[in-house]
Amino acid sequence: MTMNKLTTITVSYETKHLLEKIKGEETWDTFLRKIAVETLKKRRENIREKLAELLEVEFEEVKVKKWAREY
Repeated sequence: MTMNKLTTITVSYETKHLLEKIKGEETWDTFLRKIAVETLKKRRENIREKLAELLEVEFEEVKVKKWAREY
């Protein structure tokens, strides 16, 4: 069985108070892990959207270049 090592994160009282309002009864570990996972998920979704836009733009650019070569 592996033991989880613990650490301390220093934040201002204002930040802690704000986080406590949304943390509810969850442990700090569970709460912060959930926020981290949600944030990573959102970042990945944003990156996928940006890549899709870039691929679409590049595809349209290729189509235009091909059309221009034909005429």
